[in-house]
Amino acid sequence: MVTTVTDVLNIWNDLGVFSYVIPFLLIFAVIFAILDKTGMLGENKTIESIVAASIGLLSLQFDFVSEFFAVIFPRFGIGISIFIVLLIMLGFFYEGDLMKSGRVAWIGWTVGIGVVLWSLSAWDQWSGQSGFGGFFVENIWSIIVLAVLVTIIIVVGKSGKKKV
Repeated sequence: MVTTVTDVLNIWNDLGVFSYVIPFLLIFAVIFAILDKTGMLGENKTIESIVAASIGLLSLQFDFVSEFFAVIFPRFGIGISIFIVLLIMLGFFYEGDLMKSGRVAWIGWTVGIGVVLWSLSAWDQWSGQSGFGGFFVENIWSIIVLAVLVTIIIVVGKSGKKKV
């Protein structure tokens, strides 16, 4: 007997809802929207649906997508939580409208890039010494120093521009 939400989610997991159904729906919707918006295949929604369904099903064939989604989306949820907490903390100390000022976009970019790097380094398909995970672990401080230097160069370069 199903008694809790956890039981329902575990049953759905056993049925493959999270590994196949939801990834398929997500891929299908994105591909269909792109085809529909670009009009690459004309106005024929049937053809767009067939192409989107084919790509969605083919992408699930070898479990790469399912495994990657199982890695990235939990980390994405954590990233969103961090982003929200940072915005709340900024709201305590910043006077004015945070969103209209455009000064907080860097937080979203930083959290987003961090989530992607974290996910790629944790994904089993790329982990180990020969993949992205091994490279990332071995060179983390070099990458951080390089990112800081590039950021400093960009900030200094923008501040030193002469106004015409």
